[in-house]
Amino acid sequence: MAFPQRLRALWKCLLCFPVLMCLLYFGSPSLRALVIFSHLPMDKCKVESARALLRDNSVDAWLDLMTRSDVQTCTYWSAPIIWEGMFDPVLYDSMHTEAGSSVALTVFAVGRYLDAYLPAFLNSSERHFMLGLPVTYYVFTDMPEKVAAVQLPPLRSLKVIRVEKHSRWQDISMMRMKIISDVIETDIRHRCTHVFCFDVDQVFTGRFGSEALGNSVALLHAYYYRLPKSMYTYDRNPRSKAYMKTGDFYYHAAIFGGLCESVKALADACYQSIMEDKENNVEALWHDESHLNKYLWRHKPSRLLSPEYCWDPLIGNDSDIRVTRLEWAPKRYKNLRSA
Repeated sequence: MAFPQRLRALWKCLLCFPVLMCLLYFGSPSLRALVIFSHLPMDKCKVESARALLRDNSVDAWLDLMTRSDVQTCTYWSAPIIWEGMFDPVLYDSMHTEAGSSVALTVFAVGRYLDAYLPAFLNSSERHFMLGLPVTYYVFTDMPEKVAAVQLPPLRSLKVIRVEKHSRWQDISMMRMKIISDVIETDIRHRCTHVFCFDVDQVFTGRFGSEALGNSVALLHAYYYRLPKSMYTYDRNPRSKAYMKTGDFYYHAAIFGGLCESVKALADACYQSIMEDKENNVEALWHDESHLNKYLWRHKPSRLLSPEYCWDPLIGNDSDIRVTRLEWAPKRYKNLRSA
């Protein structure tokens, strides 16, 4: 190749490189997270002592907010953000046992999600979720007959509830708020003190214990917790009830929870907003997650869970994450969401 031709080829490569990097950056969450995490520090907790927190219980006064100087351990409204190293699990377990706390875990396994994810989700939860406390699993599915029997120890039980399978996964996602609210009213509030709502395409990998229980509990999204707010994917459509210009954090709808009355209030509000959007022929960007973020911006959660409580292994190793308690299972949406 003649020198001028080689020079032109090299010049084209140099011009294409930034474009390629932009495509990779915006098309690959794991690469984007790697770049962002390495450059942006989190805000710092402004509370000097845990005794100044807006506490969900007396044991919160013993949280060590200073031990994790690398991350944000409380919000500006003085709610704790729970990280490994901040808490004594024995203290929390003892307090909740004495208080008679009990937990309902709700999960939807509809269509192909049942076979693909539910067995691993339930089996792993028996090894790690709220051990020592009474737990009732509420599995919502369109095929109850396919839910395999699970050997459960005393104080733990399983209820399988039939739900309608919608033609679009987006409708399944959004309608779960109505179903959760109804079951809290008719059943859960008579059995349990707390409710946790989970996506099924996850696997427990470590302690997910009583330190997570609170009045209103939200989860920091693993891909957004170190990003600037300008990059949060709130719904930006002013016609939607989920519309937000800005917020506090970006919360992941894969996990939310709290006292029965708090979770019911959240579910009712989100469902009402979803239905108002439907009447106006609007659909929020991230469906129920967009509405959840709007609600939690207006009604501040009393407790935040760090991304340890729902981590994506594709992000890779991150120094913030000393343990993983729940991990995203491999996503096979193309096959699972097809008719």
